[in-house]
Amino acid sequence: MNAGEPIEPVEADKAVQEKWPSLRGLVLGIFIILLFSSLYFAREFFMPVVLAFLFALTLTPIVRFLRKRGIPSPISATLLVFFTAGSLAIAGYLLSGPVTDLVNEAPQIGSQIREKLSELRGPIDRLLRISRDIDEATDNVTAADTQRVVVQQPGIISRAAGNLLSAGTTVAITLMLTVFLLASGTLFYEKIVQSFGTLSDKKRALRIVYDVEREISRYLLTVAVINFCLGAAIGLGLWAIGMPMPFVWGAAAALLNFLPYIGAAMTIIGVSAVSLVSFETLTMAAIPPAFVLMCNITEGQIVTPVTVGRRLELNAVAVFIAVAFWSWLWGFIGALIAVPILVIIKVFCDHFDELRPIGNFLAAHQAVEPSEPAEPVRAKT
Repeated sequence: MNAGEPIEPVEADKAVQEKWPSLRGLVLGIFIILLFSSLYFAREFFMPVVLAFLFALTLTPIVRFLRKRGIPSPISATLLVFFTAGSLAIAGYLLSGPVTDLVNEAPQIGSQIREKLSELRGPIDRLLRISRDIDEATDNVTAADTQRVVVQQPGIISRAAGNLLSAGTTVAITLMLTVFLLASGTLFYEKIVQSFGTLSDKKRALRIVYDVEREISRYLLTVAVINFCLGAAIGLGLWAIGMPMPFVWGAAAALLNFLPYIGAAMTIIGVSAVSLVSFETLTMAAIPPAFVLMCNITEGQIVTPVTVGRRLELNAVAVFIAVAFWSWLWGFIGALIAVPILVIIKVFCDHFDELRPIGNFLAAHQAVEPSEPAEPVRAKT
């Protein structure tokens, strides 16, 4: 073919087909970058939306159960959401006093811990003294030639008011959107099915949607109940031992247990610090953190695997990466919802042949092929 001759349509199609895998990968990479950039810069919008969807998935089995008993979905959804929010608000109000006392006593607790650990402070104090001397020498050298520009930050009252307003807006949007999602019943699923043309595609989409909804709602509701029972057990156990503010630590254990591994470690460290200054001997001080550790091991190794099942067990490395990523993206709220989002991704990937390797990577064990061959579902490009 000469340079001046036009390219035949068949040859152009072949060239596009040869370059299509690399172009598809490039487009997918750009889409992922834009997606996470949008999630970061528009987190004030996306955060309550994601929380509402997770909250709705958790409460969907209860709403469906009440609907079968003759209670309409709008009524049950409204009562259930506001009952849950009211319960959390009452619990927060009751725990606000002990938490405030704990925060106010933090400097005193720190000084008492330093006194009890004074034998171990020698090497640490020398390192801190050397670091302080280096900082002072550096400041003296650069003070004459460097002008420091200090940006005035808003006062603590202004920051607290802004954070409170932002948190209130997020909670309000989350609750209202949750009510709408639960009250809509199957309308959301019907819209998804209507977007497909053929009857086979409609059935396939409906099967996938209901399977994902069933697995995720069962997982979230089960984990929430397990964490509540864990917090109650830790609170009652610490109360029996004589630990100060036992139910505060029980509530903290229930909340932080949504963070695998990290949450349990944070609870044990906090209980150890307070226990160290609350009991006279080290033997007595070691009992509360040992009890919390025993409860977390029992929950993590026996209760959760038996209740949730091995099908939704996740790879520990993937869990750590997800918690680190979402905590960077959305802070503490992102860290709390990292594992539920990871479970959603895994269950969704298990339904598509092209995405099944990703779901297998996220699993804690080798995926077992189903006994009955299911109709393959291929992700359309």
